[in-house]
Amino acid sequence: MVLGRSGFKFQNWAQTYGSNPELFFQPTTAEEVKEILDLARQRSKRVKVVGGGHSPSDIVCTDDYMIKMDKMNKVLKVDKKVKQVTVEAGILLSDLNEELTKHGLALSNLGAVSEVAAAGVIGTGTHNTGIQHGILSTQVTSLTMMTASGDILECSESNNAELFQACRLHLGSLGVVLTVTFQCVSSFKLQEIQFASTLSEVLDNLDTHLHASEYFRFLWFPHTENVCVLYQDPTDKPPASSSSWFWDSAVGYYLLELLLWISTFLPNLVPLINRFFFWLLFATRIERVGLSYKIFNYDCRFKQHVQDWSIPIEKTKDALLELKAWLEMNPKVVAHYPVEVRFTRGDDILLSPCYKRDSCYMNIIMYRPYGKDVPLQEYWSEYEAIMKKVGGRPHWAKAHTCVRRDFEKMYPGFLKFCSIREKLDPTGMFLNSYLEKVFY
Repeated sequence: MVLGRSGFKFQNWAQTYGSNPELFFQPTTAEEVKEILDLARQRSKRVKVVGGGHSPSDIVCTDDYMIKMDKMNKVLKVDKKVKQVTVEAGILLSDLNEELTKHGLALSNLGAVSEVAAAGVIGTGTHNTGIQHGILSTQVTSLTMMTASGDILECSESNNAELFQACRLHLGSLGVVLTVTFQCVSSFKLQEIQFASTLSEVLDNLDTHLHASEYFRFLWFPHTENVCVLYQDPTDKPPASSSSWFWDSAVGYYLLELLLWISTFLPNLVPLINRFFFWLLFATRIERVGLSYKIFNYDCRFKQHVQDWSIPIEKTKDALLELKAWLEMNPKVVAHYPVEVRFTRGDDILLSPCYKRDSCYMNIIMYRPYGKDVPLQEYWSEYEAIMKKVGGRPHWAKAHTCVRRDFEKMYPGFLKFCSIREKLDPTGMFLNSYLEKVFY
């Protein structure tokens, strides 16, 4: 019998949300997961599964039962011939990356952070960049999931195909994912080239940039015209890096946090800080080469509030210029750097922000220096208004204010997903306050 622990306190990585579940479980087998769901059903409790806890929202918070799958973290099968790997749902991508490297394999795309669980990555629609590449869920070829009734369902393009298009981005609302099979590629190195540009140049030549690099993204520094362009492309060059503790940590982390903390008392400093750090860390051309996952992953620095919306790719210029113009007309509103802009191929996953369209993700950030909150409501509200105006869809793991009526307009497959969810979980075992706003 799997035992639940009381007194556990959950808090996400950004320390923006937390909860105190009545019981906290760490199952080691599917049988133990079933015991937990049976107990929850008997006691009319809700259940939420947490992965790495990196989502800067309350998507996994609950006062009832919380399951952490970190003890179900094995690599179950590696098929080098078809380049696929099957893993237990609780494995962290950081561990999977190292294991795949031993077999000469890799995931074709990764987000900024690999301290995240396999099931959580697909559950929230984690993405990176590259117009040839979809969100990470598109790399999933099959999965197994336990429903509220304790049944185990196998899903793939050829088996429960309709459910497969729902559970590849499941929001933790359909059941407990037990195993995931990823389509991999041969292990590869990436060369990253960082160089300075301007917002006007990048937006005027966006199509050229999109096709100049396989994994293109750029960082805009609000209150300026400054942009840092990043090209990442496969290479046979040997690993090389010019990174150093002084620039990456002493300056890029500790000095930035101190200056942003000071700016909470003197907000007019923020535009100067944005300019200063662009000149200090991003204005010169830098190249580095490394294994793909080491280049895809990067330091997110310290605690932060984040919004990240997907918009139709053709609306990229309009949306960014409107946000820039609004900040210029409202000089008392400050915005931390960077606004990160990435690009992703369309897909057919029901709740994917890239459903049926190639997309631009526009990520805005406000840091919390030493855990201190900063005024962001005006900036957040205007950004959301612009995103909605151009047909945006919010990243499911990030902060947003959308409710069901918004999602019904945004997602052609939303009602179909709702029907699948209600059939699999008629009593709402896997709901919480976040999901109630989504579905009701």
